[in-house]
Amino acid sequence: MNLRVPVKVVVVGFGMVGSRLVDELLRREPEAFDITVLGSEPYEPYNRVLLSDVVAGRTDVAAITMPLPDGARVSVRRGVVAASIDRGARVVHADDGTVHPYDHVVLATGAAARIPPIPGLRTPDGGLPAGVHALRTLDDAREIVAATVNSPRAVVVGGGVLGLEAAVGLAGRGLNVTLLHHGEGLMERQLVTEAADVVRAGLEGQGVTVRPNSLSSEVLVAGGRAVGIRVRDNGAAAGGSAGAAPAGVVPMGAAPSGPAPRDEVVAARLIVFSVGTIPETGLAAAAGLTTDRGVVVGYDLASPDDPRVHAIGDCAQPPNGSRGLVAEGWDQARRLAEYLVSLVEPVPSLVEPVETRPAAHLRLPGDGAQPSMAVRLGALLTSGATSSRAQTDQGIDTRGTDVVKVKAGPLSVTTMGVCGPSRADEPAHRSIRLADPRAGRFIEVVVSDGVLVGATCVGDARVAADLTAAYTRRTPTPLDPAFLLLTPVMAAAAPASSPEHMPEDAVVCRCNGVTKGDIAGACPPGAHSVEDVVRETRATTGCGSCKDAVCGLVDWLRASAEPIPEPA
Repeated sequence: MNLRVPVKVVVVGFGMVGSRLVDELLRREPEAFDITVLGSEPYEPYNRVLLSDVVAGRTDVAAITMPLPDGARVSVRRGVVAASIDRGARVVHADDGTVHPYDHVVLATGAAARIPPIPGLRTPDGGLPAGVHALRTLDDAREIVAATVNSPRAVVVGGGVLGLEAAVGLAGRGLNVTLLHHGEGLMERQLVTEAADVVRAGLEGQGVTVRPNSLSSEVLVAGGRAVGIRVRDNGAAAGGSAGAAPAGVVPMGAAPSGPAPRDEVVAARLIVFSVGTIPETGLAAAAGLTTDRGVVVGYDLASPDDPRVHAIGDCAQPPNGSRGLVAEGWDQARRLAEYLVSLVEPVPSLVEPVETRPAAHLRLPGDGAQPSMAVRLGALLTSGATSSRAQTDQGIDTRGTDVVKVKAGPLSVTTMGVCGPSRADEPAHRSIRLADPRAGRFIEVVVSDGVLVGATCVGDARVAADLTAAYTRRTPTPLDPAFLLLTPVMAAAAPASSPEHMPEDAVVCRCNGVTKGDIAGACPPGAHSVEDVVRETRATTGCGSCKDAVCGLVDWLRASAEPIPEPA
């Protein structure tokens, strides 16, 4: 046995990214690190991606918890906040008075919900009035669900991904929902106008009233509880007469002749703000580290001021920017784990060393392998071995961490890579669209050098999955890229009648890149359980949409392992 001097790692933050880093370290070198985790929330780590599913009633709170780290050298302190970092002494001071020495400290503090500074939105003690919520934490989701019982009307402020998911979820609970968005088109960072119009029609088909060009100017409070929100409709300036006000909307005075906007009040006892996030940088700034929008780090995820301090996830600001997607944070956790493991030096052993090999499901890199797809939300594995992205000053290949998938009931919205109105049309890019608003469908693909570099797909989940596969695998596109758009129009091939006909590299869990072969490898004879598969492969711990497929595959593996009875 090799004797090691454990490396002390303090992880500040126990969300999806912080817990993933701990898991990545334990899967590689469980005896090489003494890990201390400080988590401000008093709960086990949970899947923040599924909070909108909790609001919608599709998922129970208990189902979104993630496994606790299982290691003798891991100490998890829940409900403990890191108060300060003494970089000279290399210790982290916690608010409970404890002191935690480190060789490396990792900031995974995430981001807080942005609350706009509008009148009525703050109570004298700095909190939010009753009935007003953000959707960022488990407590937020629980409070929103509880508020739906006595709130027949709800307003969601913000037409981004989370705002759409929250609005659809509340409408699914039977509430009369109004979605307010400051811009002309929903999800303006990802969608062009035509695609946003299709999304809007899909939301309205689910009972959500969408009001674009709407600026929230005041939250109305009575008896300490929100009763409505005052809205300035900038769209009235361009459109002339606004017509009759929707149900629950009280005009505050018609606009005089001319383009002046008017104020209205949207009545609601439940108001959910989803207008972006603010990275948690206070701890880093107080320690003298460079911060901008987030904690500034290099491609190696270390602070330029101190190579022993790292930042990952929503709080980090790497050179290539941050999109705020969990896939990006998971990929950073993997890369940082690989870097920390590379620093571990074994003490000379008294016995002959034993060669160790990584677990099969990790498929750690070999020379010349393609970039890893294994821990990226919405990504698919490249057939064969996966590998690490090189951490160099030339940049990091982030393909696959930028896949955005909206969970909005029957409405399918997926974007990736080059998409949205803000992209620059390069000469090498060829863009082709299929706009079919009457059928609720919009598809755009962007091709360059024979591969798919971006796509937008609204209204067709099957073609969205095909495009995601082509994008993340770098599959060569047809000579005529229009065939990528025609796929959903053509007759679909008959599905496999049995998992037996699925190839081993068929991806079952896209969030974690888990294939049929991975699941089969995690199910040795006599141990066919979904819990075993989840623990070994992380399947179902992303968006959760693969749960039925994983359960069905495990049932098939269990049945195929049972002996066939001899004929009488």
